[in-house]
Amino acid sequence: MAKPKLALIPAAQGSKLFSVLPSSGVGDFDFTRSGKATRINSQGLIEEVSNGQSRLNYPLIDGKVVGCPHHILEPQRLNRVTNSEEFTGNILNLTVNRNQIISPNGSLNADRILNNNGSGEHFISNGGFSGSIVNGTDYVVSCFFKSDGTGGQGIIRTYVGAWIYAFFNLEDGTISYTSSGVSKIENYGNGWYRCSLSVTAVGDYATTFVQIGIGNSLNQFSYQGASSLGNYFWGVQFEQGSYLTSYIPTNGSAVTRSVETANGSGDADTFNDSEGVLMAEISALDKSSDYRFIAVSDGTNNNRVSIYFGNDNTLTGFVSGVSQFNSGVNILDFNKVLLKYKSGDYSFWVNGFVAETSSSTSGTHANLNEIKFSMGSNSNSFYGKTKQLQYHNSALTDSELEQLTSWTSFTDMAEGQLYTIE
Repeated sequence: MAKPKLALIPAAQGSKLFSVLPSSGVGDFDFTRSGKATRINSQGLIEEVSNGQSRLNYPLIDGKVVGCPHHILEPQRLNRVTNSEEFTGNILNLTVNRNQIISPNGSLNADRILNNNGSGEHFISNGGFSGSIVNGTDYVVSCFFKSDGTGGQGIIRTYVGAWIYAFFNLEDGTISYTSSGVSKIENYGNGWYRCSLSVTAVGDYATTFVQIGIGNSLNQFSYQGASSLGNYFWGVQFEQGSYLTSYIPTNGSAVTRSVETANGSGDADTFNDSEGVLMAEISALDKSSDYRFIAVSDGTNNNRVSIYFGNDNTLTGFVSGVSQFNSGVNILDFNKVLLKYKSGDYSFWVNGFVAETSSSTSGTHANLNEIKFSMGSNSNSFYGKTKQLQYHNSALTDSELEQLTSWTSFTDMAEGQLYTIE
């Protein structure tokens, strides 16, 4: 198979997304993000990345780093919790012991909460965060929990016009109960779980209200305490949005992680207007009602070859002037996908199989001069994870297209899909 004209394989962090081909640097993507952000590093720890630096994020399977890193691009989010690692508020029927064990960032700064003999709710309750709750708007509250060996469940509760809450079993890493909304638990290793609750506000409220607490085996947060149940916790976050994003540390005030973009890769000499292949190995951050594009274009939406996650959460291909190409894969998995373009000979491949073809002669892909993590016009930015991106300036054979989108081994496939091998 001929070498790609342009190839992005995540291997370094910096002010750009660095492409290995072409070696001249023409294929590097201009990266922007004002302010810091966090990633999971090669040791599986949460680590801050400085202003304007791209992020290599390592995948976790059962709490362990498995496989190669990927670039991660996220939308802007604000953590309204003003002290994410020293979460404070009204303490209800429990004792807080600060800085007891190593947290997911590798520091001795995780706290323990233990219930007392009081009867009633067992929470740290904070309702003083700035930012009103707006009816019909989506929010996510999250916290890292770890069992202290007592059997105390982790509880997240928030008020968004009604009380919504979830219980998390920290012994086996499962969700015990969710009153409404969507709860999630993710294994971060060393006994730590990131627990989250996604909700839609059912009324207006003046401020954000978050509670972190201890539940008993009956999924109760209001009970007669006996100084016997507790847990460890760290890293509380409350953000507006329909899905959970990477951890945003705060220390005394709310913090915004700015939007990330990556554009400007290639030039007119890189691309072939007549025929070519755009290939990517990507996964979505989560399901969303937004479009999220990767496109080769002339800087407009009128001449483009694109792969994207649709607002219906499908993985789709599109060439201007040609009908869209669809697949039925799970966008939360890493999928190897490509779109071949050539007048009268278009095809869309996913994970080693051709999904759809077209013999249309109406495609428009002239004056191609750039790959962007967005549409040609810079709208509908791509937010997701990228393991590789390739552009070939010839159409390639079906055998080559199958090879380009296939897994090289069972282990490769399992790691790409974030499966556990037992």
